Amino acid sequence: MRPTLPNNPLLAGQWMLIGMVVIALVDNFVGRMAETVSLWQFFIVRMFMTFPIIYLMSRIGMGSIRPIHLWRVMARGALVAMAMVFYFGSLGFVPISQALAGLFTSPIFVLLISIFLLGKPVGKWRIIAVGVGFVGILVVTGASFASMGLASLLPLAAGLFYAFGVVATRELCAGEATLTMVWSMYVMQGVYAAFAFAGLWIFDPVAPLGADGFLLRGWVWDMSPVIWIIVAQAVGSTIGVFFIVKAYQTAEASYAAIFEYSIFIFGPAFAYLLWGQGVSTSEIIGIVLISLAGIIIAFRSPSA
Repeated sequence: MRPTLPNNPLLAGQWMLIGMVVIALVDNFVGRMAETVSLWQFFIVRMFMTFPIIYLMSRIGMGSIRPIHLWRVMARGALVAMAMVFYFGSLGFVPISQALAGLFTSPIFVLLISIFLLGKPVGKWRIIAVGVGFVGILVVTGASFASMGLASLLPLAAGLFYAFGVVATRELCAGEATLTMVWSMYVMQGVYAAFAFAGLWIFDPVAPLGADGFLLRGWVWDMSPVIWIIVAQAVGSTIGVFFIVKAYQTAEASYAAIFEYSIFIFGPAFAYLLWGQGVSTSEIIGIVLISLAGIIIAFRSPSA
């Protein structure tokens, strides 16, 4: 018999808001870290820092770390890790508001994957949501493509791969523990980083100075200027994901998901307070449209 989960929307909203605040804060420092080390070094160092945290969480009863189907868990981890490659990679080049807007296009891509790859029926409201969301995408990317070029499209790639990860979570990893899927994501980030370092060693590209060298920089032994950022990322991302999972365990997913869009408030707010980074009118319009699309999809799921 399937256990009955609690349904406390108010408490779920509180958990989700806490998770979004933590993640929005620590992600704001990635752009500063990009000036010193590479994305690949960040992934490897953070991976080893998160393992003891995940093990401790498992030991105190927060879930198993043993997978039921290893290959399924690793496949799902590979997809989400690739999403994080594009998301964190974009933070070295674009404002956090644009990076978040791209990542949170994932509900739109999930719907398209469900239609065209899984053959699932959808209703008119979710089709409308896709249209609204794509208008938002055009508004956000159009505002920056002229000045940033292809770098402005990195967040959209993050949203696409994250959507594949979401579908894999539903279709491949039913019954797997949350901590199992968390560590698999960090492992696959480390695998991608190892391949990236191998490519950098073979081709030996010249890495530009500052944040422009985030993806092309080799290993930097002196991490003292940014090690605190990596530590904050390791701890903050684990705590943030914990509260997000807690929110989905406390109320219906369609309700809890609405509060995820609060990161569009917290992320740019921290960017403004910390770095004086503003948000343009066109970006605000695009973010509102993308958020509206996600909310429509959440409310109309699973039936529409």
